[in-house]
Amino acid sequence: MLVAAAIAAVTPTPTGAGTAKGFDFAFTSIDGDPLPLAQYRGRPVLVVNTASRCGFTKQYDGLQALWEKYRDRGLVVLGVPSNDFGGQEPGSTEQIKEFCEVNFAIDFPMTDKYAVTGEDAHPFYKWVVEELGAGKAPRWNFYKYLIAPDGTLAASWPSTTKPESTDIAGAVEAALKAGS
Repeated sequence: MLVAAAIAAVTPTPTGAGTAKGFDFAFTSIDGDPLPLAQYRGRPVLVVNTASRCGFTKQYDGLQALWEKYRDRGLVVLGVPSNDFGGQEPGSTEQIKEFCEVNFAIDFPMTDKYAVTGEDAHPFYKWVVEELGAGKAPRWNFYKYLIAPDGTLAASWPSTTKPESTDIAGAVEAALKAGS
């Protein structure tokens, strides 16, 4: 039973049963501008809830590398700072932006800070729970959700799955092929 649960926790989860699509949602960018996901329609988008003071914060390096490797082919990496877990993202959006740029040279799109769990969760994350079930809601920082080019959720991964993993690369490659 524990082995099956561990395998399920790291296996990408295909979805697509609902009527809403990932591109139906909008955020505010880290610079305060509107950031509608509709602008990425037809492209895969990897949405990741992030935090600056987390044991997984070094995954910013892998996210930036993934962005650099696939952005010219259409992948969008979107960081969503959140203070939901352990108070590990206490700073202002200005502080978060500076931290990411100075420490990790992040140039992929980032949003304003949002709740990703509970009643106050951003609507995108509420949709994730509707699509995948409560067990696939973010349980810590650096949960990853891949929106397919058609707007469905193509896969999800927990914090422990590194951005440079073969699972994520394979799902990104498949999504890029599906969108071309």
